[in-house]
Amino acid sequence: MNTRLRKVIFFILLVGITYIGYEYMIKPANVGLTEQKKRVAQKHARLSEFQRACAAAEDLNKQLEELKKGIETLQSKLPLTSEIHNVLEQVTIIAQKQGLETKDIKTINREENNGYIDQTLKMKLEGNFNSFYSYMLELEQLSRIMKIRQLHIQKDLKNEGNVTADFVISIFFQRQV
Repeated sequence: MNTRLRKVIFFILLVGITYIGYEYMIKPANVGLTEQKKRVAQKHARLSEFQRACAAAEDLNKQLEELKKGIETLQSKLPLTSEIHNVLEQVTIIAQKQGLETKDIKTINREENNGYIDQTLKMKLEGNFNSFYSYMLELEQLSRIMKIRQLHIQKDLKNEGNVTADFVISIFFQRQV
């Protein structure tokens, strides 16, 4: 055999071994590596999704705490139904303090809702308009939740500056458990 033929056979063997090594070792390793990279990418995506969910859960916890504080604040402003007479007394005392004459107080209806009771009163007061205005401002300052639903003010034609006020006020109470 001559050296040229040996070199050609050696070259063919080298190329064959390289090809076989690539096909049976490197190519399967690359396929496995690609699959592992995909799994790692999926796990990173799940991890980032989990981190976003954790951040959202923390935000929800903060919001829940704020809502709890808000509910506690509202409940502190809702007297118990057993204190209804105290609130009525406060409303009439304020009217008397402002120099208004209480002509009529009627309970209209009592509406029970989830967690609170809405007691509606119809009131009629007479007196000076400025006193009535001060009365309304003082009602607003009470630490109770109240709502004026209807208000009708009529001027007293005989006495200048005096009015007759008919209004419906809702006073909210906590339902006793």
